[in-house]
Amino acid sequence: MKKLAALLLLFLLSSLSAHADTAHVLTVKGAISPASADYLLRGMAKAADAQAKLVVIELDTPGGLDTSMRDIIKAILASPVPVVTYVAPDGARAASAGTYILYASHVAAMAPATNLGAATPVELAPGGGEPGSQDRKPASDSASGSAGSEAGQDAKMRKAVHDASAYIRSLAELRGRNAEWAERAVREAVSLSAEAALKANVIDVIAHSVNDLLKQIHGRKVKLVSGEITLDTENLDVIRIAPDWRSELLAVIGDPGIAYILLLLGIYGLIYEFSNPGMLFPGVIGSICLLLALFALQLMPMSYVGLALIILGIALMVSEAVLPSFGALGLGGLAAFIIGSIMLIDTDIPGYGISWALIAPVAATTAVFSFVVVGLALRARQRPVVTGAEQLIGSEGEVLDGAAGEDWARVHSELWRVRSRVPIAPGMKVRVTARQGLVLEVEPITKKENNHV
Repeated sequence: MKKLAALLLLFLLSSLSAHADTAHVLTVKGAISPASADYLLRGMAKAADAQAKLVVIELDTPGGLDTSMRDIIKAILASPVPVVTYVAPDGARAASAGTYILYASHVAAMAPATNLGAATPVELAPGGGEPGSQDRKPASDSASGSAGSEAGQDAKMRKAVHDASAYIRSLAELRGRNAEWAERAVREAVSLSAEAALKANVIDVIAHSVNDLLKQIHGRKVKLVSGEITLDTENLDVIRIAPDWRSELLAVIGDPGIAYILLLLGIYGLIYEFSNPGMLFPGVIGSICLLLALFALQLMPMSYVGLALIILGIALMVSEAVLPSFGALGLGGLAAFIIGSIMLIDTDIPGYGISWALIAPVAATTAVFSFVVVGLALRARQRPVVTGAEQLIGSEGEVLDGAAGEDWARVHSELWRVRSRVPIAPGMKVRVTARQGLVLEVEPITKKENNHV
């Protein structure tokens, strides 16, 4: 019994030891978004819980959202597990937000034929202008209004650039890397190749693979929140952590194009439900799509003016179907819809924004939906009822011979018991005014009405 307990204890200790000697690899490819931030934050938390020796972030990004980037950097700075950012595979890049993440990491590494830099906060650049355009002054003072507007934009851009350069300099000083070049990457949007970055003390290692990276950083000293440690990366088991269903869902609905489509599906569903109360299915699906779209859009740099223009455009196109205005409401609504779609995502970050390839067919589909489908649905509601008890109201019939003091009439080829406030006689034409159970309230049709008919 004692031998069995000892063997179990030895097995548990060896399992824990083997489990701890691991390097968790997290892969980010594409724009830095709320989905990638959620994936990295939870991946680093899981690595800490598993007592992993190292976290490696394989990075290939053109940039991303400032809020998501700062969330990732805060997690790296507070991580109890050393974090290595590795720009890979060959040909990858760490542009804009990727450069900040690289500077924040305990170890910065790149694969051959990769590059980093161009870290100017372009999402705030006026009119999508080139970095550095904020230093250009108006050619003359004659257009004071234009000059004032440009000055306001320049002041906003300067604040953003100063804030970003101070942020990346603080990261460079924390990790002992080249702070001067980091500021140039922000202010001048310069870039470096992997070889040049290593020579300029921007990165620490050039590695051909993750295994090569682990060999090269073995014995390197890094500073964690708890203090300085020496990396022991020999014989680590590399475990690649794939995004789970939550990260995949966020990545899907966090795509601007998908969020845009969900928004429109939600609006279409609610319009159709309101046009045909009681169908339920369009209303339920529309509500779900609308909530998912609003959740995704609140994570992005959304323009509320653009959202309002989209809703206004759809409302105007629906109004054209209900109140024909010879195209004025319809064309105005279509224009508002297109302008709102362009303005909806208020950023110039690569990987964000809604392309014309999506806006054009969606605008055409929306116009057809509003003019045709909604118009048909609303016109169908205005048609007279042709079945049921309500259909009898207003119908005409002929009084038949009564029996036992009861009056009967033939209405829609059916025999009905009828009663009238005025005397009626067999052969008279009557009109149904109401129904009380199985008895119809009728009134005689005068000769004048018959002659008119």
